[in-house]
Amino acid sequence: MAKEERPIPSRRASDRGRLGRLSRERVLAAALDLVDSEGLSALSMRRLGAELGVEAMALYRYAASKDSLLDGLVEALYLQLEGRLAAEPGAGSDVEGPEWRHGLHRMARATYDVCLAHPQVVPLLATRMMAVPMAQRPAAVLRDHERVLTLLRSAGFDEATVAEVFRAFTAWLLGYVSVELRPMVDNPDETDPAFRLGLHRLSAKELPTLRETAAALAEQGGPEGLAAGLDALLDSFTRGSASAASG
Repeated sequence: MAKEERPIPSRRASDRGRLGRLSRERVLAAALDLVDSEGLSALSMRRLGAELGVEAMALYRYAASKDSLLDGLVEALYLQLEGRLAAEPGAGSDVEGPEWRHGLHRMARATYDVCLAHPQVVPLLATRMMAVPMAQRPAAVLRDHERVLTLLRSAGFDEATVAEVFRAFTAWLLGYVSVELRPMVDNPDETDPAFRLGLHRLSAKELPTLRETAAALAEQGGPEGLAAGLDALLDSFTRGSASAASG
């Protein structure tokens, strides 16, 4: 995505908008609301300034570039995740197993809920993490990494296994969310499931299995599917650790 060029101001633009003086939190919240309602393509400094009732130049005190604003959206998502975890400390207590496993389930479910509440921002969790070195990621993202790694350390995994499980956990969680949010409906006004999914557009000769499975793929796996897959993933590592210890 091309960077939006920062203008050279001839005067200091006021950052007092319709709701009072701006703050980084207010700017990011407004950006998140805009993207939620109209998508990432609607986000620009000019449009965001209009939403807040200030000139676009005033926003550069809170986000130095369009890329910085996109990183801010990722930050806003992870701040919501932190708030959810703090507000629901007992979530995931029904998960069988040790405390570290409860913690991973809590984090996975909270991340799932936040992502489904802000689906337009989810693609940035991949694209911005690929563009930004780890040490330059938003502090809320780094704190999330720290929480996962601390839980895995408490499980007794060695350093190499901690890194391996961290990568697998992150890949499963973000991959699952991305699949859940992948659009499947071709025509929402159609009542017939085949036409609703647009199966007539798929070649029965070249794509027979996809056509047959499309209806099942259109159903979301939900948090139950997320938890089942996470359990299977964690089981594979704990079994491996037990085998190594007994050997």
